Amino acid sequence: MPDYGHDLRFGSFLTPRNRRPAEVVELALLSERAGLDLVTFQDHPYQPGHLDTWTLLSWVAARTGRVRLSGNVLNLPLRPPAVLARSVASLDLLSGGRVELALGAGAFWDAIEAMGGRRLTPGESVAALGEAIEVIRGIWDAGERRPLRVAGDHYRVVGAKRGPAPAHEVPIWLGAYKPRMLRLVGERADGWLPSLGYLRPADLARGNGIIDEAAVAAGRDPRRIRRLLNLVAAGPEGPLRGPVAGWAEQLLPLALEDGVSTFVLGSDDPAQLEAFARETAPALREAVAAGRGTAGAGP
Repeated sequence: MPDYGHDLRFGSFLTPRNRRPAEVVELALLSERAGLDLVTFQDHPYQPGHLDTWTLLSWVAARTGRVRLSGNVLNLPLRPPAVLARSVASLDLLSGGRVELALGAGAFWDAIEAMGGRRLTPGESVAALGEAIEVIRGIWDAGERRPLRVAGDHYRVVGAKRGPAPAHEVPIWLGAYKPRMLRLVGERADGWLPSLGYLRPADLARGNGIIDEAAVAAGRDPRRIRRLLNLVAAGPEGPLRGPVAGWAEQLLPLALEDGVSTFVLGSDDPAQLEAFARETAPALREAVAAGRGTAGAGP
């Protein structure tokens, strides 16, 4: 592996912080007009300088008609999974199937605790996330007549009514870096969503190996797990250095060698977002198609 053969997608990663609400919304609308596939927002509910991410997602969903929407990633310790499941399904139905779900196990525990959340150890937070996935998928399983019961150590559901079902099969992506979280991606999730700035050069290959091994052990096909990546547009290392014309070439190894099929650009620069959508995306799609062709049939 790792060219897992998924279609390429491109998105924006917006920070709703210390900026007029209209400016944040306009960046999302520009992302759709420029042709990006996905608009995502940071989620830090303990930050008073941030707009609430779920409210922002709902507002942007009503203002757009094509682009898919997600938190990047939603803060699970401050968003109860049963309620979150119904929120996701409701917005997915209202938006015509355009909501995706990206989750994090939690960070910045002092701030989470200050907001009323419970402080967890790293191991506890991974276990809690696994339980939350079970709760969320159980709520979405509206065709199951039995009430939902999950007897977890961190999340308990004792006879909840199921539904509504989302408009489409909403994937669950996890922001993950450490082995326990990576194994959870392989065992239960639909996608891996790290940020390149937090990765060392070999971490993508290492993470793919852990995810693939865990997926096989759980009886799952690793190729069904999408690999996504948050990017920044500048820095001494990594992709997206220099002019836009060279970005596709810099991203190509991440697609063919590391299996990344969704690239999400963190930027609040309208010109940069447009260039990413109108120049980088088509050039990289063409280069990946050529690379897959020369390498033989994809998986």
